[in-house]
Amino acid sequence: MLSNKKKDSPSAPNGSINVIGSDTVIEGNITSNGDVRIDGTLVGSVKTSSKLVLGISGKIEGDANAKSADISGKVAGNVNISEILYLKSTSRIVGDIHTNKLVVESGGEFNGKCEMGKSAIPIDAAKQTKGAVGQ
Repeated sequence: MLSNKKKDSPSAPNGSINVIGSDTVIEGNITSNGDVRIDGTLVGSVKTSSKLVLGISGKIEGDANAKSADISGKVAGNVNISEILYLKSTSRIVGDIHTNKLVVESGGEFNGKCEMGKSAIPIDAAKQTKGAVGQ
């Protein structure tokens, strides 16, 4: 009976959820096609073609690149979001923000410059698009 069910491939976009627990420290870069939730500390950059969630206890010491993001923790680096970025009331960002849309709850903070709109495509995404067209 159960063998007739088809499971989603973990490599499919949005097919996986990657969680970094609150007592975890990772040194290095993370790249994923699925959602990424960080409640611990990442010393390095994170890049996902899906959603990034940074919990209240989460910290990123590096750049964050994603399709969309909910930030409740702290980021020391640039944040590049191609669709919508939510800065929750506990969020703290020290770095530049590039996003199409930005929502900041009362109490949310960022120190840096902010570029918004469709022209604010993350630098990495712009390079990928240019390369995909045929240089």
